[in-house]
Amino acid sequence: MTAKLIQKQFLKGSREFLILKDSVQVHIKSLLKEEKSTVWLSRLNPEPVVNAPYLEFYNNDRPELLLSLLLNNPDAEEFNAFVDTLKQRILDEGGDFVPVNAEARSAGIAANIYEEPPNFEEFGHNRSSYKDKNVNAARIEESIEQLEMYLVTDEIKPLLSALKALKADPQNETCFDQMAHAFNDLGITQGAVLTYAPYISILLADDPFAD
Repeated sequence: MTAKLIQKQFLKGSREFLILKDSVQVHIKSLLKEEKSTVWLSRLNPEPVVNAPYLEFYNNDRPELLLSLLLNNPDAEEFNAFVDTLKQRILDEGGDFVPVNAEARSAGIAANIYEEPPNFEEFGHNRSSYKDKNVNAARIEESIEQLEMYLVTDEIKPLLSALKALKADPQNETCFDQMAHAFNDLGITQGAVLTYAPYISILLADDPFAD
């Protein structure tokens, strides 16, 4: 059984997850900051949701994202071993779990073998071609509305401000870079943001700050 997982991303530092008796210790390091948090096993639903490039574990009694893992990082074998251990430890904690979705429920505890997720860094980035990027102000407005409706926290306020500036001036590369930096600084909250604002992943698909 694998109780520790270390995930590294180019230009974004590392994320370390350690399963203890009754919790998961999360340690995130980036170029600009370091943060630690604790997620209690008793609060986690053992049936995660795939939201590429993440595997997400939610609160059992309300739609709150508690833990987000990068799919198949550092590799599929180590990732799957850790997820199997985590799911079993959650089940060992007991409780009446509400299935997240029918597909996950039918797949069972071994249902964490996933195809390799898309990786932003594979697309490369040519800053001189930014003028050719089609930034859709309406889609940005939709993203802002979804985030303000479902995910209003102090942590995403810089991202919301950057998105509003980009919506006002979609062809402004500085505004785009500010949005990319704000997203990069979110850490584990990135998965939740992309759940409600998937258009951001499209915008950042060829941007190094999303690596």
